[in-house]
This record gives sequence, structure tokens and C-alpha cells, in this order.
Amino acid sequence: MNPVLTVTEVTNIIKNLFETNEILRRVYIKGEITNFKHHGSGHMYFTLKDERSQIRCVMFKSSNVLLPFIPEDGMRIIAFGFISVFAKNGLYQLYVEDLEPDGIGALHIAFEKLKAKLEKEGLFGFERKQPIPFLPKKIGLVTSLTGAAIRDFLTVIKRRFYNVDIVIAPVLVQGNRAADEICSAIFNLNKLKNIDVIIVGRGGGSLEELWTFNEEKVARAIANSKIPIISAVGHETDYTIADFVADKRAPTPSAGGEIVVPEKHILKNEIRHFSLRLINGVLNSTSERRQKLEYLKRMPAFKKPETYTINYRLAIDELLRKLQKSADLCISQKKLILGHYTGKLETLSPLSTLERGYNICIHARTNKVVKQLNDVEKGDSIVIVLSDGSLLCDVKDIKVKGDNH
Repeated sequence: MNPVLTVTEVTNIIKNLFETNEILRRVYIKGEITNFKHHGSGHMYFTLKDERSQIRCVMFKSSNVLLPFIPEDGMRIIAFGFISVFAKNGLYQLYVEDLEPDGIGALHIAFEKLKAKLEKEGLFGFERKQPIPFLPKKIGLVTSLTGAAIRDFLTVIKRRFYNVDIVIAPVLVQGNRAADEICSAIFNLNKLKNIDVIIVGRGGGSLEELWTFNEEKVARAIANSKIPIISAVGHETDYTIADFVADKRAPTPSAGGEIVVPEKHILKNEIRHFSLRLINGVLNSTSERRQKLEYLKRMPAFKKPETYTINYRLAIDELLRKLQKSADLCISQKKLILGHYTGKLETLSPLSTLERGYNICIHARTNKVVKQLNDVEKGDSIVIVLSDGSLLCDVKDIKVKGDNH
């Protein structure tokens, strides 16, 4: 008779079968993500499905913290991990240790990662962009000889400015060797020293077909070029890493031709227009100056210059007379003011007071003017200053005003 097992025992047996199976211990599974949930704990829970089946998945925080992208519903991925049974509910699930996008999704993520990296390094900065020459004498063209891009470009150049020199550096524009060939072509064109501008491009295509222009080595070759580079890759809606690094982006190869050279007949018309304006300007200026010269020739100053000399001499004499008159008046006014203050000074002068019979009494020891009786004592010596000299006297007695004794 077979033993009766508990649910836990059965679950453990099944779990052991999963964990001892060599294939299920290290398994890669591809499918589409659905029911994705990023838990607050940092763990990720989702279901991986294809057209017929699905499997539950868990990716712990320790495994997903370094993922270069955020999984989301609808994304096709390849998951690596091991399959085991979660004993609590008896369901088997994939314990994911690593994730990578599958197919186109991987390219998009690689594109965004490289774009962010190069932008952080400053390779997209406007300050490092080189100006595109207005009318280049020689153009370098890096593209495939068999694609439509070269035909479109040459057609546009021939129509707009047919006698511009073009140096073609033929390369593969997709495939394993394409990136290396493009880098070598840019390097070799820079060595020629006589190329004014380089156009790198190809016609439109899918993301995979344009991927060469999203490779890091191509981006750095463009950034390191000493010659200005125009990126003309794909259609107007196609953007590549090369577009961001290049000095100028053209939405199509044809537009690259239109950017790099102006239309010759328009330049001729502009030159003709400016030439006429220059000639008319010179003629008008000459005519105005001739009329002004004729006017000056008829002026009296040119017919009889001494007339102006006499008039200016008379004017100078008149100014000198006015200056002398003004100076004399000013001196007279200053003399009157000086006489007024001199009279006041003489009136207030102590010498005038002495002349009128008054005198000044000065204490001989302190040299201070004696103004009242308290300033001296009996026996002190005083100096009496008169208008014609001074007297040295001794105080023998002091009498207070009103005292008759």
C-alpha cells in the first residue's frame, strides 16, 4: 500500500524535482511581460506569456537594482533564472536573476543608454559644433555607391551648384563592417586637408538597418573630425546618434545637398543686385559731393578769403575791448569793497582807541588785560599802554567805585 502524504510533503517532493533538474536550474525563457508590479519592497512581480502559455515570475530587489531599464507590460524580454515551487500556495514560478530586452526593444534601450552617455560627456553640446562653410569648394561624401542616397545627393548638387568638387568615400552603410568603414572614411578625409565639409549619410530604413549610425565608434569618429560634418541619415522622422553628434543634421540626403551649397543662380542674382546697389550708391554719393563742391566754390570765402580774415580780426578786437572794460569794472568794485572793510577795521582797532586818549592796563606778571579791581592786588606791577609808549607802575592803593575815602 502506498503511503499517505501530506500536502507539504507532496509540495516538497515537487519542489525538489524542479531544483534537481539540470535544465530548470539555469533556464532562459523569452516572452511578453504582463501584470507587472514593482512592489514597495523593491521586488518585481510579473507574468511571462506567449501565444499559448504563461508563467509567474519574481525578481528580487538584489537582482533588479542594477537593471539598465524598467520592465513594463507589453515588453518582450529574455529572462534568466531558475524554476522552483512556492510552497505556501503550491505554484511553480520563475525566480528571475537577469533580464534583457528581446529584439527591437533591446535596440531602443541600447540607443537611449548610448545617447545618455554621450550627452553627459558633452558630445551633443552646441558650443562644440563647428560652423558649416557658406560655399565649400570641396565636399567629402561618405555613403554607399549603390544606394539611392548618393544619386539624390549628386542630383541636388548638380542642380544647385554644378562645379563644386566632390570626393566620394564609398562605404558599407549597414552590416558588421559598416561602422569601421565609416570611421576610416572620416579619418582619411580629414587627412586630405583640402575638404571643407563632410556629409555622412544613407537612405531610410528600419531601426536595424540604420543601426550603424547609432554605434559609439561612429559617433566618436564624427565628434573627433576637424572638418565640419553634416549627418544625413534616413528619412525626416529618423533620428540617430550620428544626428546628435554631427555639427548639422539634414533630415534626408537630398536636404544635405541643399544645406551644404546654395543655389548658384540665386547667388548670381544677389551679386547682380548688390553690384547695382553699389554702383548706384557710388554715383549718388559722387553726385552729392559734386553739388556740395559747386556750392562751396560760389561762396564768398572761396572767392575772397581775406574778407573772412578781416571780419574775424575785427571781432577779436571787439572782444578784447569788452574784456578790458569788464576787468576795469571788476577791479573798481573790489577797491570799493576793500576801502569799506579797511575803514571798519580802523574804527574797531585798539590803536584808534589809544589815539583818542584811552589806555590799556596789563598785569605785568600774567600779561592779562586788567578789566576789574579783582584782577590786581596792592603791590602788583602793571603796564599802562598809551598811544606813544607804555608805563610800568606799582599798585599802591585800590579804591572801589563810589568809595570817597
